[in-house]
Amino acid sequence: MWGGRFAEGPDALMARINASISFDQKMYAQDIAGSLAHAEMLRDTGIISSEDHAAIAGGLETIRGEIEGGTFTFSTALEDIHMNVESRLAELIGPAAGRLHTARSRNDQVALDFRLWVRERCDIAGELITELMGVLLNQAERHADTVMPGFTHLQTAQPVTFGHHLLAYVEMLSRDASRFADARKRMNLCPLGTAALAGTGFAIDRHQTAAALGFDGPTRNSLDTVGDRDFAVEYLAACAITATHLSRLAEELVIWSTPQFGFVGMSDRFSTGSSIMPQKKNPDAAELVRGKIGRITGSLVGLLTVLKGLPLTYSKDMQEDKEGVFDAAETLEVCLGATAGMIADMAVKPDAMRAAAGSGYSTATDLADWLVREAGIPFRDAHHVTGRAVAMAEERGCELAELPLAELQGLNAAITDAVYGVLTVDASVASRTSFGGTAPDNVRAQITYWRESL
Repeated sequence: MWGGRFAEGPDALMARINASISFDQKMYAQDIAGSLAHAEMLRDTGIISSEDHAAIAGGLETIRGEIEGGTFTFSTALEDIHMNVESRLAELIGPAAGRLHTARSRNDQVALDFRLWVRERCDIAGELITELMGVLLNQAERHADTVMPGFTHLQTAQPVTFGHHLLAYVEMLSRDASRFADARKRMNLCPLGTAALAGTGFAIDRHQTAAALGFDGPTRNSLDTVGDRDFAVEYLAACAITATHLSRLAEELVIWSTPQFGFVGMSDRFSTGSSIMPQKKNPDAAELVRGKIGRITGSLVGLLTVLKGLPLTYSKDMQEDKEGVFDAAETLEVCLGATAGMIADMAVKPDAMRAAAGSGYSTATDLADWLVREAGIPFRDAHHVTGRAVAMAEERGCELAELPLAELQGLNAAITDAVYGVLTVDASVASRTSFGGTAPDNVRAQITYWRESL
């Protein structure tokens, strides 16, 4: 394809480092779709004949069938998916195949193929995230009243409901879905027709090819278009943030499934055993989801590093843009599916959650709030009184609700026996009725909101 300038062929190592067909063959469908749209535009603008267009279109459809049927032979010598397709097209239809590359370059061709591939992956990510949100909503609805400890610093803080806790991940995932949707909007401009870097002298119709390929329009600057991989960076950033959220949820599943917590039991379908310890049931799916964040974040950092020093427009460094994106897409998609499976299958253990919910004097804040609300004490003073009550209960080895009224009144005379009504876990949870709070009615209202939104 470029041998006219060269007297010798490439060294074997050059051929090895230069070829990308081992991975960019993933974009065969996008490459063929782009070529079909380009050929149709060339015909409609009179740049190629209807006969040549018909031969090209028929040949491309044949190649699509060969690839999907597993009979196509990919050649490293032909470097990439573009030249593999074009070479086979020449074998099938002869000289007419050489007209397909009129008014385009591999530079805008690869920019198109990659953008189409990433756009599709944004859609897939959004669908998988929505599915996971639905699974979380199902569990949240079943456990809108199930109390559990809420944590800060991984120390018991205040009682919450398990449904409320799961809805926190629904919120995170909704932001993740919006990031993929936003990235898709920004990338939805068509690079085809910018050619090598400067556009083309042929009277092409870039708006036609953009519309044919589902874009909002063509890109506006040929130099930026050829050198742009922002769409891939944004996709990877969205992947990395989503994977971070999945990793946090996976970490909690690992913790909750330990005998020390016993909040949930992981299903056999998403667990493994030990080769030496027959009693073991390991939450390996969760651990792998937690671990795979490294691959995805690594791909993001890798692409940013490739792009950071590149002058406009195209440099061969940009061939390093795809493998990390392909790997991140596959990794994220399997992690989303595995997480949905784990959440759907897990057995929730409300009794263990309830027993833990009252530990660590988790209703202490309720005592302080009661002193403010019922006794008119400034919160800072109420905080001090409550702290002394906690110290007293700790010294006696009992819960706050087990302290005698006389002892509490010794801390502040305004305390009455009505205080015991707020020191239970259920009363604490039920009182958190502010918008976004953990009260069961709030949880059900949020579930309704998200079901309607989805």
